[in-house]
Amino acid sequence: MAKDILGEAGLHFDELNKLRVLDPEVTQQTTELKEECKDFVDKIGQFQKIVGGLIELVDQLAKEAENEKMKAIGARNLLKSIAKQREAQQQQLQALIAEKKMQLERYRVEYEALCKVEAEQNEFIDQFIFQK
Repeated sequence: MAKDILGEAGLHFDELNKLRVLDPEVTQQTTELKEECKDFVDKIGQFQKIVGGLIELVDQLAKEAENEKMKAIGARNLLKSIAKQREAQQQQLQALIAEKKMQLERYRVEYEALCKVEAEQNEFIDQFIFQK
């Protein structure tokens, strides 16, 4: 009965029979909540460490991917320049071939003309020898 009167006044006895302002059940719940909060804060700290490590890893992978991308772009540009050089070289060689063909044709015409002159001269020599 004394406990009821004290309880109505907001005073309570704990398990050690000490006079408390809070109900022992509320005190126990408060202690449990405090421990749970501490555990929660510790878990949040661990989570932040894990997330921080993950972010660093993702940043590192992004940098490596960017480096590889730049290497690939460089290689592609090199291949394009090599292809352009080959195309230019091919055009130069085709122009040289065309020039050599024209020169060959001139030499062929000149050879035919010289053969004709030689034949005429041989005929002239033969006629000259037969006239004597």
